[in-house]
Amino acid sequence: MSTLTYTEPRRGTRRDGTPGSTGTLGERLLSGPLALVFLAEFCALTSFYLLLSVTPGYAAAAGAGSEGAGLVTGVLLLGTVAAELAAPMLMRRYAHRTLLTVGALLLGVPALALLPKGSLVIMVTVSVVRGFGFGLGTVISGALTAALLPPQRRGEGLGLFGVVATAPGVIALPAGVWLAGQYGIAMVVGLAAAAALIPLAAFGWLPGRAHSRTDPGPSGLLTGLRQRGQRRPFLIFAASTMAAGVVVSFLPLAAGVSGSVAAVGLLAQALTATISRWWAGRQGDRVGHARLLVPALIIASLGMITMIWLIFPSAPSAPAAVIVGMCLFGTGFGISQNATFALMIDRMATTSGSSGPGTASALWNLAYDAGYGAGPVIFGLFVSQTGYPAAFALTGALMLAVLPVARREHSPVASPGGQGVDG
Repeated sequence: MSTLTYTEPRRGTRRDGTPGSTGTLGERLLSGPLALVFLAEFCALTSFYLLLSVTPGYAAAAGAGSEGAGLVTGVLLLGTVAAELAAPMLMRRYAHRTLLTVGALLLGVPALALLPKGSLVIMVTVSVVRGFGFGLGTVISGALTAALLPPQRRGEGLGLFGVVATAPGVIALPAGVWLAGQYGIAMVVGLAAAAALIPLAAFGWLPGRAHSRTDPGPSGLLTGLRQRGQRRPFLIFAASTMAAGVVVSFLPLAAGVSGSVAAVGLLAQALTATISRWWAGRQGDRVGHARLLVPALIIASLGMITMIWLIFPSAPSAPAAVIVGMCLFGTGFGISQNATFALMIDRMATTSGSSGPGTASALWNLAYDAGYGAGPVIFGLFVSQTGYPAAFALTGALMLAVLPVARREHSPVASPGGQGVDG
């Protein structure tokens, strides 16, 4: 079985004075194996998003009601988080190629069980298994991507990986709903299963492992979180994803926001996040990823605070305020996505060697899902008391609360491994 030797970046100093990788930025970015990993991630996310908004409605139509619809989505997230928690341990025992294959099978095959109109128990079981397969595949794809990229262009490569990862949400999420309405859920189920399973034919060309067999393998999540160099980006990104979960869940429900304005706003948020995530990768390779965290939080927070204008829902400028706010939030969120991921990858590579990317990928995905799930829950507790405009503004203020952490990340006293002052 082929293995991939993870290459350590040559350490130097970036323009902002912080340690970082040095070397030519002209080194080739894409390779055949990396393109296959990108294909696997794109197909997995396409499969995931095609059914994400369809299965809750399917459960409700089958008599499960709104409670059943919510349960189907909730257990999907539960399965994803379970995979992220288990991934570092699994990567110590099994080849990355094997785990990516298992993830694709668990994501694709169980979807076919939805073809006959089944009970809520079947839908919940399918969602849990698919969530686990999706989470496992996403973590492994992130780890392989980091290992396959040239160290001097890792940030740019992760930004390109982010474009691949966000495109299915823009395309497949609305497509699943439209196809279900036009042709029925069987069409969507078949496409979701096919999308997950298609990359299996190419997995034989992937490296078996992203680290040497003599390497101890990725350390556990708790070990990673005990490192300040991991804990701080984890906290910053979790705060950003909480706001992202709020936007997706509540913007279409906000008083004063029409359905068309909400749709345009969500599209603007998705597109700006995709573009800024790629830009942040290129810029971070040159000036340091930590340097981007403070601007990312400020821009994203301003986007949420702009929503306070909805206090005047009848004002002609209210729709424009929503769209501008979503563009600002998407820009800051995209920068935060790439900067935190690159920092966590670089620092785990410094402290854990070739096994580090696996743990960093699991930690980053855990921060994403934990924040994405917690944000709507907390927002829901406040919105009934404050109303939507104030609740959106409070969400932006919550993001600003982690600015001191982001400023500490930019401090030159913090080492790549996170052993700097944390006080």
